[in-house]
Amino acid sequence: MVSGKPRYLIFLGCVIPYRLSSYEISARRVLSALGVELVEMPEYNCCGFPIDPVNHDTAVLLAARNLCRAEMEQLNILTLCNGCFSSLHKVNKMLREDKEERERINEYLKILDMEFRGTIEVKHLVHVLSEDVGFKKIKDSIKRPLSMLRVAQHPGCHIIRPKKVVGKDDPENPRLLKDLIGLTGAKCISYRGENECCGNPIIGVNEDIPFKMAKEKLDHIIAAGAEALITVCPFCHIMFDLNQPRIERIFNVSIGLPTLHYTQLLGLAMGFQPQELALDELRVKPTALLRKVFKENSSQKSS
Repeated sequence: MVSGKPRYLIFLGCVIPYRLSSYEISARRVLSALGVELVEMPEYNCCGFPIDPVNHDTAVLLAARNLCRAEMEQLNILTLCNGCFSSLHKVNKMLREDKEERERINEYLKILDMEFRGTIEVKHLVHVLSEDVGFKKIKDSIKRPLSMLRVAQHPGCHIIRPKKVVGKDDPENPRLLKDLIGLTGAKCISYRGENECCGNPIIGVNEDIPFKMAKEKLDHIIAAGAEALITVCPFCHIMFDLNQPRIERIFNVSIGLPTLHYTQLLGLAMGFQPQELALDELRVKPTALLRKVFKENSSQKSS
């Protein structure tokens, strides 16, 4: 197992490089400032998550190949995507614990001159921040406390479920992201249906149900008094940010709730400027939110 200074292979997956560069930009910015060294993962492929319902063996092999690449580099994997974390972490755990399955998969991997050994770990961004960087270091890095903001969390499903596989948080009362939000000074409020799915996983099969699910969740968040929603999953972010204008058109409503990546919220609290965190790339522009942040901090400095 790799230990010592926080140094990770960054696994970006498929969605982030093509659709959510704002997540990658802001994550690299804050992780670098917190002393986490990111190493580019060579020749990685899809994590296998989207293929699992169609062909389980192919999904496992795709994940196993990525794990073998990390073992060759002797570095643990950091993911920004909940789905990628779920796939890679689950396969890593399964192949470590199931000798028969490990031997079966290694027979396939021989074709690629690879062998799974189980020598590395897979962590999501929130695990690296909480376990390796630590709450104290994050709190000490805050230069612009966001005490003027009321936000809501949406951790997503796959970094908390199933508990017996992930084992990092309580699926019924997830605290990890909420506590990380608290370090920025922002108040993270609770709301009805907080633990419910964003709906994105079934959008390729049925659009009506996921859009209804997302709208219901956004309604509950606004009713609770939140000024923004904070995510750590690209698929959830797409549902609440990129698809929010579409939801407004479908239901003939005005929502206008900014949805920020946690790394953008943290970056603001650390003193970075909005353009350094790619906040301008969000579909729902956080104009009023930023005005409030900078007006409040300007007032504090003048007084």
